[in-house]
Amino acid sequence: MGSSHPHDLPMPVTAAGREGLEALLRAPRRSVVALDFDGTLADIVPDPDQARAHPGAVPALSELAPKVASVAVITGRPAGVAVRYGGFAGAPGLEHLVVLGHYGAERWDAVSGSVQAPAEHPGVAAVRAELPGYLDSIGAWQGTWIEEKGRALAVHTRRTEDPAAAFAALREPLAELAQKHGLMVEPGRAVLELRPPGTDKGVALTEYLAEVDAEAVVYAGDDLGDLAAYAAVEKRRTDGRPGLLVCSGSAEVPELAARADLILGGPGEVVVFLSALANAMA
Repeated sequence: MGSSHPHDLPMPVTAAGREGLEALLRAPRRSVVALDFDGTLADIVPDPDQARAHPGAVPALSELAPKVASVAVITGRPAGVAVRYGGFAGAPGLEHLVVLGHYGAERWDAVSGSVQAPAEHPGVAAVRAELPGYLDSIGAWQGTWIEEKGRALAVHTRRTEDPAAAFAALREPLAELAQKHGLMVEPGRAVLELRPPGTDKGVALTEYLAEVDAEAVVYAGDDLGDLAAYAAVEKRRTDGRPGLLVCSGSAEVPELAARADLILGGPGEVVVFLSALANAMA
């Protein structure tokens, strides 16, 4: 890396990551910054409805976005919810922000201010009706609760006496329920999400990068659902297109940290990194 980079811009630990950062700084207008929401731009909180973007997130993104080809937020949340909780709508500098919600099944563009979404998968409605009784019938841990996500349903174990044990106990029964209705289970940090197959962050990221004809990409995430996006960036790298993989926090999801080029200590450090990236660009 040369000494020309600002000291406050953390250096990736891998050669591929350093190459990705170099490419980003060399040609920002051909680069995309893609970010997960919960755990990356917003701190993880016991009640997901209380999650909000880190106070520095919008200012940092507003500084960065005009310098790159695009900023995309890729989340399992409904796109409109991520926009509200992020405070993205109408923010100066974010006129071309894109939010890919429900793992890419929904899309919100700042340009239009509207969400594009397909019809709901019929299995989601079936599981919505069946899930409360099903959890009772299998003796789910006290403190387990269901989050309504519109095109998906999530079962949280974070409020139980032993979140890890509750997660392990529920994983197989929920997989059986999901399979019965043509859905899949996406595991996360003390959460199991039942959602339609065929959409994941890797597919969403790959399609979006092709749409904007991006050369380099930085992707930042914190959870198992981000592994698909990591894999998409890794595949691009084998094709000679540079990328930088950032992990936001590492304690709960070692699988992600092991594949990251740069590990940051959560949303606060992600925001500092985004600002430093903006400052390092011409």
